[in-house]
Amino acid sequence: MSANALLIAALILPFVGSVIIALLARWPNPREAATLLTASLLFLAGLCLTGPVLAGARPALHLIQVAPGLAVAFAAEPLGMLFALVASGLWIVTSVYSIGYMRANREPRQGSYAVFFAVSLGSTIGAAFAANLFTLFLFYELLTMATYPLVTHKRDPAAFHAGRVYLLMLLGSSLILFLPAVVGIWLLAGTLDFTPGGIVAGKASVFQVTLLLALIVFGIGKAAVMPLHFWLPAAMVAPTPVSALLHAVAVVKTGVFCIVKITVMIFGIETLAATSQSGWLTWVAGATVIAASVVALRQDNLKRMLAYSTVSQLSYIVLGVAILAPISLVGAAMHIAGHAVSKITLFFAAGSIYTAHHLTEISELNGIGRRMPWTMGAFAIGALGMIGLPPTAGFLGKWFILSGAMQTANWLAVGVIVVSTMLNAGYFLPILYRAFFLPVPDGSQPGHEAEHVTGGEAPWLIVLSLVVTASATLGLFCFPTVPLALARLMMGAS
Repeated sequence: MSANALLIAALILPFVGSVIIALLARWPNPREAATLLTASLLFLAGLCLTGPVLAGARPALHLIQVAPGLAVAFAAEPLGMLFALVASGLWIVTSVYSIGYMRANREPRQGSYAVFFAVSLGSTIGAAFAANLFTLFLFYELLTMATYPLVTHKRDPAAFHAGRVYLLMLLGSSLILFLPAVVGIWLLAGTLDFTPGGIVAGKASVFQVTLLLALIVFGIGKAAVMPLHFWLPAAMVAPTPVSALLHAVAVVKTGVFCIVKITVMIFGIETLAATSQSGWLTWVAGATVIAASVVALRQDNLKRMLAYSTVSQLSYIVLGVAILAPISLVGAAMHIAGHAVSKITLFFAAGSIYTAHHLTEISELNGIGRRMPWTMGAFAIGALGMIGLPPTAGFLGKWFILSGAMQTANWLAVGVIVVSTMLNAGYFLPILYRAFFLPVPDGSQPGHEAEHVTGGEAPWLIVLSLVVTASATLGLFCFPTVPLALARLMMGAS
């Protein structure tokens, strides 16, 4: 297939798959086979497209011209290619995990769950390959609407409350802040096309650049920059595979991906540096990194702690943008991938613990590592990735961001990275100590174990999935060639 045909295939596969999944919704095995086939074909299309993109090809698809300088169009460039590979690859393993989790916990409405999951991935791929800010905005909004039924999957009062918060925060921030920024950029530049080096240079004053950048950073609520972050912990009422989608595969990654791409290809780092944008943005990102880490330290509920960890880790990516050095932006792109595989491992492990033993609180995990060695071994790898220690993927992104901060003498950013790393260790390492070194208290053996659980572990599909993602966390450190090449090409994409 040609590169253009591969791009078209990647864009339509999830939506075609969602229709097939809907038609097979009443038959679990065929439905899930369709899900796995669609996800695998999407990842294969992405892999085949990666070679041409690395070689300099930029396949494109123009659909509709809405107005002069305003079109629905798609193009494969390095940063979008990296994000598409991460999202499509993790869709496969999340689908395998979902089969084990949803069946073991007898979750209702598994057919509609699979349909909306596919539409969510289609929206994510559309955003990844958007050729302009208008197309990106459309798929950003579609992703919000597609994930709402997943957040409210349980259909109880807590789920509907979380869904209301989810829609209010994400739609509200995008319509009140993000959309005006899109309109303002269009009026100033006369186009919204993603262009290496940006499109606003010489067309906007310092005040206009500052205002537009602020609207972008806070308007993209999926990036969870404080104070527009609390939708994310609230959404933890959803099933664990949905939490994985929110935190690793699609939603929050789309948010930070948007910020990185708009920085590089709408504003341009030279323009932002010339207009002194790094100072205030470093403070905003740094405050979110530290504050969210402090809140995570105080959590006993495992998923809620992981949610605040995500808020903190996302702002590492924003911090990489704020430093405005090419190497820090490479680090931001790498951290999108590194955080994805590490954090999805942690959520998979949390779901495994719940499925096998119905435990949700950190204080209940004494000795759980000896009963669930595979699950907690994977959790340990994911936790090291969040702290940013080698040999995990989380180290690479942090190292490049720190290198950029040192190169630019941004000592505030250096301090944030050092302090937050200690805070990360402060809330992850005690869990590992509790799991592997403390005995299960007498008379409090975990009970209510799900069917089909043997040896203390969750069903094998769940364990297989988290072992794969933990292996990817190590593998991305050992074999970073392709993602690192895409991240570096981002700065000179054409």
